[in-house]
Amino acid sequence: MTQAPPESWTTRKLLAWMTKAFEDKGLDAPRRQAEMLMAHVIGCERLKLYMDPDRPTAPLERDNLRGLVKRALNNEPIQYLVGEEHFFAMTFKVDKRVLIPRPSTLTIVEAVLQHARKNPDSGSVRDSDAGSGILIADVCTGSGCIAAALAKHLPGARVVATDISPDALAVARINIEAHELADRVDLLEGDGLDALRQHPVAGRARSLRYLCSNPPYIPDDEWDAVEPNVKDHEPTLALRGGPDGMDLVRPLIANGPAFLEQTGLLLVELAAARAPDALALAEAHPDLTNARILKDSDGLPRVLVAERKPR
Repeated sequence: MTQAPPESWTTRKLLAWMTKAFEDKGLDAPRRQAEMLMAHVIGCERLKLYMDPDRPTAPLERDNLRGLVKRALNNEPIQYLVGEEHFFAMTFKVDKRVLIPRPSTLTIVEAVLQHARKNPDSGSVRDSDAGSGILIADVCTGSGCIAAALAKHLPGARVVATDISPDALAVARINIEAHELADRVDLLEGDGLDALRQHPVAGRARSLRYLCSNPPYIPDDEWDAVEPNVKDHEPTLALRGGPDGMDLVRPLIANGPAFLEQTGLLLVELAAARAPDALALAEAHPDLTNARILKDSDGLPRVLVAERKPR
């Protein structure tokens, strides 16, 4: 481990020290991770670190920071160390019970909002009644980031969020309540679409405008290559998708369309290597049309989108 900083070091020097340590370790976004730890220890927003960069640190702050840096260099995710992550300009509590929200999942939220803007019957996203009367499902909700982001930006919509893990739902509930969305987001425990069937409205055929899911999708043949900060710390239940990564993706494509109203959308995040397989399944489904794969922020084929055929 990089030698600990002397007591005289300021915010500026500590950020430089941590950034170098994280770079040497090969961690992603080392500067951002250093800022997250520093802001957490000081108790401020990241932007404020640069408003007083020569602020001296107290002994207790240095001790706390030193311990967190050691844990980060042992591959413990920064987001778990600070207890939060940002997603779609919203802050979400995260811990070892849930997957850490990632930029790739933004693709689902952006696709739904773009579709809502282009369809007058779902309301303008800028209006206070945006999404009025529509129903959205978020299967495998985890931290609740998709459900909360859509509920916030479509304030006239209702969202049903499901997960097989009661621990994950406990975290999702904290996040939904923190964003004051509990009156429009229903949380259900259960396995995939089986949980959705429990809902008195969303469980009906052709009830949903959008069916979204970020299910476990890492294939067995890719597991060994997963970074240790993910494989050793994030919940395996939310990561592994079976031999080909399609154990949950396949039933969503096969059975999800029955829940969609006319021209409603199915959106499923998946492993980039399985995008052609998922697309083929969607194109072969008798109730789906206009199937395509969207690329994420890294340019990877990441999200299947398909439309319920009109009748």
